[in-house]
Amino acid sequence: MKILVVGAGAVGGYFGGRLLEKGEDVTFLVREGRKQQLEKTGLVIKSMHGDVVLSPKLLVSGEASEPFDVILLSMKAYHLDAALKDVNPYIGPKTVVVPLLNGMAHMKKLTEVLGEQQVLGGLCFVEATLDADGAVVQTSAIHDLVFGERSGEKSDRMTRIADAFSGTKANFELSENMDQAMWHKYLFIATLAGVTSLFRSPIGPIREDALGAVTIRQTLEEVAAIMKTVDAPLGEGIVDGNWDKLHSIAGSMKSSMQRDMEKGLSVEAEHFYGYLLEVALENGVGAPTLEKIYANLRIYEAQRSLI
Repeated sequence: MKILVVGAGAVGGYFGGRLLEKGEDVTFLVREGRKQQLEKTGLVIKSMHGDVVLSPKLLVSGEASEPFDVILLSMKAYHLDAALKDVNPYIGPKTVVVPLLNGMAHMKKLTEVLGEQQVLGGLCFVEATLDADGAVVQTSAIHDLVFGERSGEKSDRMTRIADAFSGTKANFELSENMDQAMWHKYLFIATLAGVTSLFRSPIGPIREDALGAVTIRQTLEEVAAIMKTVDAPLGEGIVDGNWDKLHSIAGSMKSSMQRDMEKGLSVEAEHFYGYLLEVALENGVGAPTLEKIYANLRIYEAQRSLI
C-alpha cells in the first residue's frame, strides 16, 4: 500500500518511520524546513525499541503525486485546517484517512470535508519528542497505534491495512470498537495532559502528593461526566481503570502538551478543553477542576503571544 504520513514530527516520524523501517511504501508530507533537515540528517529515531536512521521519501505541499491508499494525520489539532488543504490533492476515491489527533472535536470536521467512508478511527499512545537536531526521541515502553472502522466492522480494507501495518517494531492494533477506544483515550489524555501541564511536572510527583492525587481524580470524574452527556460509549469502570493506569505508568511520564509548554510552543487548549467545557456548559455540568486546567493553558498562550 502507498502510505502518506502528514507530518514528520514526534508522532508521524515515529510510526511512519517504523513502517518505513519494515519496508512499506511510506512518504512524508512536510514543510520545506523539515524537508531540508531530513534530507541532510535522514529520519533519525532514538528509541528503547531500537534506533534507526532512514532515508524517507518526502513531499512538500503542491508537489505532484498519485493518490495514496492510506493517509496518517499526525499533526497538532491547530494545524488541521491547513493540513486538509495540503493533503487534498493526494486523496483519491479509495483513500482512507487515519487521524492520530487527540480528542474528538476533529472528527466532525474530517467527516464533513472528506466524507464518512474515507475517515477511519485512530489514536496512538507514545511518549516521544523531537530533539534539537530534529531526531525523534521515543522514551517509554508504550508505543501503540490503534486503528479501525468507526462502525466496528472488520472490513476487507481493514484486513489489508492491518497486514501492511503488521511486523513493525511498534504496536499497530486493529480495533473493532474504535469509537469507544477514542473516547477512552480522550478521557485518559485529557487527565494526563491536564494535570502535568497544570503542575508543570511528570505524573509521578503529582500522584504522590495528596492534593495532586485529588486533582487527578477530580479531572477524571469531571471529564467522564461531561462525556456521558453526549452519550460517549464509556465502558463500565473506565474512571477507575484510568486511575489505575495513571498510577501504573512510569513516574517520569510527561504529556506532549507539557513538553510543548517546556519548549514554548502552542498547545491544544481549545481542542482538548474548550470543547469539553462548551459541552459542559450546554448540559449544565460543573467542571471546576477542568476550568482551572483550561485557564492555565489560556494564560500560558496569552503570555507566549507577548514574547
